[in-house]
Amino acid sequence: MEKSCSLLIHFDKGTPAMANEIKEALEGSDVTRKIEALKKAIMLLLNGDTLPHLFITIVRYVLPSEDHTIQKLLLLYLEIIDKTDAKGKVLPEMILICQNLRNNLQHPNEYIRGVTLRFLSRLNEGELIEPLVPSVLANLEHRHPYIRRNAILAIMSIYKLPQGEQLLVDAPEMIEKTLSTEQDLSARRNAFLMLFTCAQERAVNYLLRNLEAVSQWGDLLQMVVLELIRKVCRSNPGEKGKYIKIIISLLNSSSTGVVYECAGTLVSLSSAPTAIRAAANTYCQLLLSQSDNNVKLIVLDRLQELKASHREVMVDVIMDVLRALSSPNLDIRRKTLDIALELITPRNIDEVVMMLKKEVVKTQSAELEKNGEYRQMLVQAIHSCAVKFPEVASTVVHLLMDFLGDSNLASAMDVVIFVREIIQTNPKLRVSIMMRLLDTFYQIRSSRVCSCALWIIGEYCLSLSEVENGISTIRQCLGDLPFYTAAEDAEAADSKAAMATSSKSQTTAAASITVSSRRPTILADGTYATQSAASEIAISSPMIPGSSSDSTGNLRTILLTGDFFLGAVVACTLTKLILRLEEVQKSRVAVNKATAEALLIMVSMLRLGQSAVLPHPIDNDSYDRISLCICILTSHDDVLKKVWLQSCRESFTKMLADKQYREIEETKAKAQISHAQPDDLIDFRLLKSRKGMTQLELEDEVEDDLKRATGEFIKDGDSINKLNRILQLTGFSDPVYAEAYVTVHQYDIVLDVTVINRTKETLQNLCLELATMGDLKLVERPQNYTLAPESSKQIKANIKVSSTETGVIFGNIVYETTSVVDRNVVVLNDIHIDIMDYISPATCPDAAFRNMWAEFEWENKVAVNTVIQDEKEFLNHIVQSTNMKCLTPPSALDGDCGFLAANLYAKSVFGEDALVNVSVEKQSDGKLSGYIRIRSKTQGIALSLGDKITLKQKG
Repeated sequence: MEKSCSLLIHFDKGTPAMANEIKEALEGSDVTRKIEALKKAIMLLLNGDTLPHLFITIVRYVLPSEDHTIQKLLLLYLEIIDKTDAKGKVLPEMILICQNLRNNLQHPNEYIRGVTLRFLSRLNEGELIEPLVPSVLANLEHRHPYIRRNAILAIMSIYKLPQGEQLLVDAPEMIEKTLSTEQDLSARRNAFLMLFTCAQERAVNYLLRNLEAVSQWGDLLQMVVLELIRKVCRSNPGEKGKYIKIIISLLNSSSTGVVYECAGTLVSLSSAPTAIRAAANTYCQLLLSQSDNNVKLIVLDRLQELKASHREVMVDVIMDVLRALSSPNLDIRRKTLDIALELITPRNIDEVVMMLKKEVVKTQSAELEKNGEYRQMLVQAIHSCAVKFPEVASTVVHLLMDFLGDSNLASAMDVVIFVREIIQTNPKLRVSIMMRLLDTFYQIRSSRVCSCALWIIGEYCLSLSEVENGISTIRQCLGDLPFYTAAEDAEAADSKAAMATSSKSQTTAAASITVSSRRPTILADGTYATQSAASEIAISSPMIPGSSSDSTGNLRTILLTGDFFLGAVVACTLTKLILRLEEVQKSRVAVNKATAEALLIMVSMLRLGQSAVLPHPIDNDSYDRISLCICILTSHDDVLKKVWLQSCRESFTKMLADKQYREIEETKAKAQISHAQPDDLIDFRLLKSRKGMTQLELEDEVEDDLKRATGEFIKDGDSINKLNRILQLTGFSDPVYAEAYVTVHQYDIVLDVTVINRTKETLQNLCLELATMGDLKLVERPQNYTLAPESSKQIKANIKVSSTETGVIFGNIVYETTSVVDRNVVVLNDIHIDIMDYISPATCPDAAFRNMWAEFEWENKVAVNTVIQDEKEFLNHIVQSTNMKCLTPPSALDGDCGFLAANLYAKSVFGEDALVNVSVEKQSDGKLSGYIRIRSKTQGIALSLGDKITLKQKG
């Protein structure tokens, strides 16, 4: 049998104390040595040693001691030792301790009495307890509350024993009398707990007799009352009405613990809107009144659960939930925004957006160090609101555009992506957004944000004034042309460098080089001329030309660091603006002038990229892109013009439609799909008498009827899933048959093993011995059991999981019989713990996927080896086999080109991210080839997923 033990201490058995040394110390008169010896004996017993010869020594030399520490350790020792033999009978020598325990129960010291009563609460042998019952009952009337409360617990434990009702016949009646006269809160709590556990009817009657006084009871007693209400209402749902009144009255308790439990009890017992609203308001009050961040997170979890099942009620408290944004903790703010965004309706959207705008304004102060991250969260929340309700976009878009130049790159990127989406979905805002974007473009300092903003300028500058302002803004941000460097005029550069070196020697932190050259210019009539130009470039090092001064245009600063991808984006934007200018500008001279300036800018960028002064030359992709723009501006091809001015916008519109479709599909997938069974009971509520029913009970019945109608009470597939998790561990012909039901929790695995004795003999010392391989660890030491002929035993084994990695559990069953001296061993089948139990499909933005792909250091590359010949069929097979979600939209997978590339994503229960990229190509012989690459932050998930894919990919 499993030992009852309240103490567990690690003890290094590498240097165990010898039993003789312990015995010698116990027999001596030194109290300190006795205490140390007792501690060593207890730790040895806890770690599996029996020390059988020590008991008599302890009875003779330790039992009579008056020292409180020795008495406390003595009771721990008596709790741990085996007090019965193999057949379950009490050992004869145990009678020796009864007189000592009786003396302790009558001891003048309150501490000795109290700890002895607590020890009796953990004693399971009725033969030892029986002579002590009168002494225990006498302590119920002791003057000290510490003794009375422990006496009540001891009586409860004794009464719960198999022979407890014979030992204490009138215990419930006695405890009820004690409860009515007791003044100590803890003692009253223990007395009510005893009635609740052992005589539930008496506890219910006592509660109903004192309904008016429940709100004045202490918090300890109120917590037990709530537990009683939950138990009674589960067994008899028809009586919920009278108990819910008690719960609602306790919502005004001064104890936050009681209030929290009241709200949870209300939600578990009733689905009536009144009850759910009261619980939601209670949680919101706790959210604001509690300063502990962990408490706030727990309350937010409860609100999240309420939102999932009672969204229509939670919508009314959305503003109360948003008040939690006042907390400086980012996790609390993130969870609060997640809850609020799913509760937005046309009725509250204006209030929510106004609140979010105020929070954005607060982030402009530099008081908190994580303001940038918080602002990014707020921008994403506002973006989500504007997508769901486009009419609010006009109230927030101009405020957010002030943050395009934010030092936090992620926040600025979120803003510019929001602006890009809003300008497409809200045509009425296009003019004001473009005007504001052109005015604030010079503030942007990030290359990625500049690229997105330039794309917006190229696509949505439609009128003549907008196109001209767009070209002018880009030209100002690029500065004077050409982008000269020292390498393009060797003589001038050498002379200036020599002069600068001799004049400032080693104290020069930065130098400026003036380079003269001749460049073409365009006169007012559109003709070309040549003029001299001087360009001054500030360089902070001899290798990289660039400037950090505010007077230099942002585009020029970034270009002079060698970012030619941005240069290609500038060229594309200028090309679109010139092509659109040809449509809206009637003056051919003006068009020619603008075209020439654009060509000059592009050629200057190409020449800058071919300079040897920069750390690296222009890349081939950017060179080809800029060259293509030059060809388009000089060719006047109508087909190319249509592609650049129309097809780009159409592709973006399609991308937004795909994104919206995916969001709708995800919402549908999250929704509960329930169906009522055709033979379910129909309850005609209108024919039922309403006499004596409260409004809350009536609402509850309506909600229950709706749930039955929609099939919410039915959980299909539970029994099927349980059957799939039962694993046979031994054969049918083995003397001991065993099977295990495997339950995978978040951080541990529970094996519920059923062991059946198929023989006609009693199996003694039967032990389930398990071992693990991988990141699995056994939590408990195996116990020995005795199994009668043809009987069964349920054995539970807990295994801790420390990472997402495939593991193996193996072991055997060992037992002894009376007919065979040697121990018998039955080897068990291995239990393979699948990685699929720990990962689940998840979604993440494309930008986040790319960032994680760049950051994660573990990669597992698996070559495609399959008999499947269709690319999409292979992708679907991998998605199903790995329990991952395909992030690539269906529109990107359309067509039949013989190539396929897709990104898959999943998240583990430990919070680990699993990224997979599938790249396949169809060969001429019809077979698929390519690679599946897995990336993760930890090695285990990458290897385990790779093994799973290798095993499953053949189909």
